[in-house]
Amino acid sequence: MMPLTKLLSRTVSSCFSSSNGRPFAMAAKALQHCRYSSAAAQVAESETEALKDYADYRRSLYGHITHKALLVDAVGTLVLPSQPMAQIYRTIGEKYGVEYSEDEILHRYRRAYSQPWGKSRLRLLPFYFSLHFILYVNDGRPFWQYIVSYSTGCSDSQYFEELYNYYMTDKAWHLCDPEAEKVFNALRKSGVKLAVVSNFDTRLRPVLRALNCENWFDAVAVSAEVAAEKPNPTIFLKACELLGVNPEDAVHVGDDRRNDVWGARDAGCDAWLWGSDVHSFKEVS
Repeated sequence: MMPLTKLLSRTVSSCFSSSNGRPFAMAAKALQHCRYSSAAAQVAESETEALKDYADYRRSLYGHITHKALLVDAVGTLVLPSQPMAQIYRTIGEKYGVEYSEDEILHRYRRAYSQPWGKSRLRLLPFYFSLHFILYVNDGRPFWQYIVSYSTGCSDSQYFEELYNYYMTDKAWHLCDPEAEKVFNALRKSGVKLAVVSNFDTRLRPVLRALNCENWFDAVAVSAEVAAEKPNPTIFLKACELLGVNPEDAVHVGDDRRNDVWGARDAGCDAWLWGSDVHSFKEVS
């Protein structure tokens, strides 16, 4: 087999000997592909080494552990919105006079969501030595009223109620993994305890009921009830307490590296990133 350097050298040489302009682009693409492939391989190797180092670290602390509990993030891991948020805000809002485009609604939503909210509870995260605003307090209505009003320019109370209630129905959400129920039932039969750990308001339980999956879990730890949001380790510790397991005996699966992986590990739990470490709940089992 011809070494890659020789192959590239011949490709480039043939390009310069040709009067056709296309070979120059072909050579550039070949070199670019090589560069990107090398970078991707380095990233993959780095992530694999980091995962191995972490596994070795946990093994040094706790020995060989079979997890006794599985903690699962809600939005982005267990469930997903069935339609884009801006589309729903716009569609429901049309009869209430909402005129912003979906792009504008999305832009304003992101801006509103990223700002500290005046009525949110301020909490000090001792593990991070930083201030953090708790967005979801109880049913979250005041917070969401602010978000909806800012995003759409509409403060109509009937509009808000219709939108707020929509996100408690099975029309608004669907399961990420169609095999989830089968896997979770098998895990529980084998003695593994399950809990949902989510930054959400108190509508999470009605959402789980609407999707007929509330009974899959032994406990639900919701930030609005715990008064702590991921990545604060408190919410993970609360989930473990509800399940009656030690943190080192639990593994958390979520789609956010900071909130789910770092937060869970700071609590002493194992953690896997959904979409990277695992892509289905069957892989978890």
